[in-house]
Amino acid sequence: MKMHVSHETIYAYIYIHSRGILKRRMIKQLRQKHINRRKRNKERQKSYPIQDYISIDERPAEVQNRTIAGHWEGDLIIGPMHRSAIGTLVERKTRLTLIVKLLKKDSDSVCEAFAKEFNALPDKLKKSLTYDQGQEMAHHKKFTENTQIKVYFAHPHSPWERGTNENTNMLIRDFLPKGTDFTKITKRKLKSIQDMLNDRPRKILDWHTPQEVFTKTIALES
Repeated sequence: MKMHVSHETIYAYIYIHSRGILKRRMIKQLRQKHINRRKRNKERQKSYPIQDYISIDERPAEVQNRTIAGHWEGDLIIGPMHRSAIGTLVERKTRLTLIVKLLKKDSDSVCEAFAKEFNALPDKLKKSLTYDQGQEMAHHKKFTENTQIKVYFAHPHSPWERGTNENTNMLIRDFLPKGTDFTKITKRKLKSIQDMLNDRPRKILDWHTPQEVFTKTIALES
């Protein structure tokens, strides 16, 4: 007779019933490696709703099925006490990653930094950006005017709708773990991590690298 154990039961055993060296060893095997279990449905910081946004429900089918390159997902990775952040942009088809140095995380600063990254790309490879409803994208209309990139917003508290970006952020956390003060991380260091991720073969890409697939896509689009 087969028995199934829920993930909540496993977490309860690790965080409540285990002790000492055993507990520390098991926590090291977890993806996030939190010392203490985080509360579920934790109260979020109050924020104003994004105005006049385009819902993810209105995205074209080509975005969902990844048939055409140029559709991106974006997010911030936040430092301790919400005092610093870096931006992450991931192309859905090729998985190419851009890590963006941010001096501030207000909407003007983030949109300007993202626009600078996108404007260095070929026009045909910057079609859309899917984002969560974080306040850093409150000025999405100005961002679209500056880049010609349409922004689609995921539903609140639905990170799986930007799954490629969420998975990439976890990979970046391998290099920049929780507690990293991003004001002390240079742009050169971020681009070094970016290059390592883009030069890593991926099973989803038939063991090609994101950089190889992206470069090939550029050649085909030109």
